[in-house]
Amino acid sequence: MVPVEKPLVRLIISLFQVEQQFSHKFTVTVVRAESVTKGALGDLLDTPDPYVELLIPTAPESRKKTRHIDNNINPKWEETFHFILDPNLQNVLKITLMDANYVMDETLGTTSFDIAKLKVGQKRMETFLIGKTTKVYLEMFLEICTKLDLRFSLALCDNEKQFRQTRRERVMLGIKKLLDMEKPRFLPSSPEEVPVIAISGSGGGFRAMVGYSGVMKALFESGVLDCATYIAGLSGSTWYMSALYSHPEFPNKGPNEINKELMNRVSSNPLRLLLPQHITNYIQALWTKKALGQPVTFTDIFGMLIGETLVPSRMDIKLSDIKEKISQAQCPLPLFTCLHVKPDVSELMFADWVEFSPYEIGMAKYGTFMTPDLFGSKFFMGTVVKKYEENPLHFLMGVWGSAFSILFNRVLGVKDTPGGCTMEEELEQIKPQHIVGEDSMDNEDEPRKVGTENQEAEDEYHRTAQASWVQRMFTSLFSDSALFNTREGRAGKVHNFMLGLNLNTSMPFSPVSGVICHALTPEEEVDAVTDPDEFDRIYEPLDVKSKKIHVVDSGLTYNLPYPLLLRPQRTVDLIISFDFSARPSDSSPPFKELLLAEKWARMNKLPFPKIDPKVFDREGLKECYVFKPKKGEKNCPTVIHFVLVNINFREFKAPGVPRETEKDKEFADFDIFDDPESPFSTFNFQYSNEAFTRLHDLMEFNTLNNLEVIKEAIKDRIVLRKENPSSLTLPFYLSDIPKKRFLKRNPHLKPWNHHDNNDQ
Repeated sequence: MVPVEKPLVRLIISLFQVEQQFSHKFTVTVVRAESVTKGALGDLLDTPDPYVELLIPTAPESRKKTRHIDNNINPKWEETFHFILDPNLQNVLKITLMDANYVMDETLGTTSFDIAKLKVGQKRMETFLIGKTTKVYLEMFLEICTKLDLRFSLALCDNEKQFRQTRRERVMLGIKKLLDMEKPRFLPSSPEEVPVIAISGSGGGFRAMVGYSGVMKALFESGVLDCATYIAGLSGSTWYMSALYSHPEFPNKGPNEINKELMNRVSSNPLRLLLPQHITNYIQALWTKKALGQPVTFTDIFGMLIGETLVPSRMDIKLSDIKEKISQAQCPLPLFTCLHVKPDVSELMFADWVEFSPYEIGMAKYGTFMTPDLFGSKFFMGTVVKKYEENPLHFLMGVWGSAFSILFNRVLGVKDTPGGCTMEEELEQIKPQHIVGEDSMDNEDEPRKVGTENQEAEDEYHRTAQASWVQRMFTSLFSDSALFNTREGRAGKVHNFMLGLNLNTSMPFSPVSGVICHALTPEEEVDAVTDPDEFDRIYEPLDVKSKKIHVVDSGLTYNLPYPLLLRPQRTVDLIISFDFSARPSDSSPPFKELLLAEKWARMNKLPFPKIDPKVFDREGLKECYVFKPKKGEKNCPTVIHFVLVNINFREFKAPGVPRETEKDKEFADFDIFDDPESPFSTFNFQYSNEAFTRLHDLMEFNTLNNLEVIKEAIKDRIVLRKENPSSLTLPFYLSDIPKKRFLKRNPHLKPWNHHDNNDQ
């Protein structure tokens, strides 16, 4: 076994120590062969068409082979292959000489080589005897793989640091414009006094997407968006963010015109795209992806449906392309999220939050990040062993909102059955009533045929044939249909980018509080007012031996993207949060998801304002609530929690402008969760123009109606920064960790490096 040549890179993460050993890169050049033979009789009948196959069972991408050369007993290949190896394993190269045939290739002989015989840095030409006469010549080279494709760090990436620095100057101007005529004590006098403001949107399907569109229009036109550093979204909110940031004219063109385009897009149901005339291209795309060695699930199909519905002209755009929109920090940095989950554990008990930005994708829990073009590629020990083309944005949209592919029968309007519903059964539910809406699939220029008994029978025949065709295509694509028909099998799936890494779970340390993380105390449990089983297995690690990981909608654990904004390195001062989550009724308390966010923060020892649900009893249902940190509580953000309610909008068409006409009043007189027709249901994927406009205008109004609340919160945070200059810098450095605490727990740990401790 070859010893490791360099020390481990040890990085202290909030709950885990990621031990990334340097892997070995093994390069093999298959040079040539001499006297290739199939035996006397075989050579008499046919001259060999030889090729060489290489296999290292312990390596990912373990099998490589050369091209075959026709009718040549002394072939020359000069083909080079690379393997990434774990130096702690017994790595053996198996060399097989093959003869290519039309029906079945023939093995001419095999041999092997123990790679431990090679010294690091040594290049060696080796001759292998196969049989009695055949020689195969290989050139081999072993080196330490120092180029890592994963970034191991707690710090923000350099691109985000630079963005923050540039954005701070713009935000300073934006705040001065928003707070025009205010006293100097309420205005930042230097960039260091500029608060970090984040906008946050929850999940909730198209309801969240449409609601967020109204919010963004209000924030853009009021100037609040110019004061924000981040925009975070989850599930349905990410769909609107994707449509907005991928639009070629944003941010030069504001949300107003973009929202009108979106309204037209969602007036028809995306399920129409599952009819045969649309689906051929999807099937071909999935076959191609599967043939290249990438996992394929129903989330891929769902992402195509969402993409073709919301961004049909931008199906080739990728997350990394959005960097152009923030190249000069001209608009807030968008943050998206999903979860890594374990197939056999409830998302409410265990989930790792995965964050996406145009700069990086990764998991802060482990301090592992990669550039967006590498997400989905095959990794081993931090190095890419097989790179695939970057996934399109619509694939990520499917992952971010994958709750709807997992619960596809609910999208179809079919309630869950006790034994579940197979995908074939669900696909058979796709009937005209699901796909014909305002923009009927029928050609409006042609007169409708009068319905007759024969005509109805013919229509039913075609509908059945279409459903069967779809069923057959999906079943043939997913050979493991049993898995495909489970909810687990419909979740998003990608190659595990942490494959081969080591996790040490003996260091449950919070980089914020400097104390050992633990489960909530009984007092904290009472305060949290949540189910004690929620997040019960939050401290468990990811399985670094699993070749693939499941990635699903973050709303399956709780429906607000706070983990992205609570990263200590982002030093967020103010979170303006918009919650579009479903509630039992319009009058129900609106704090369920916020309380879960608070509990998650407490369990991770992250500062979070106390959420007092009794405010609902004291103040009643409001459009927004403000939760501030306690006096003296450092590094804790203020949260403005906007709720999806229709209160003042019924009486006012704009802040301070009463509704006067009956038509105006009728337009605004609607319920959200109490409407028996459920136009705003989480599982409704078709919005009439009226439903879209109502929800869009409601959230635009609610945002503008509380503009003074937002301004006051911004002023408070500016004053706080002025009064507490020490809190302007990141409160955590790796050198601040009390080493003796951990050395006592694990005396074998070597000192860690401090290369990533500066996040300013």
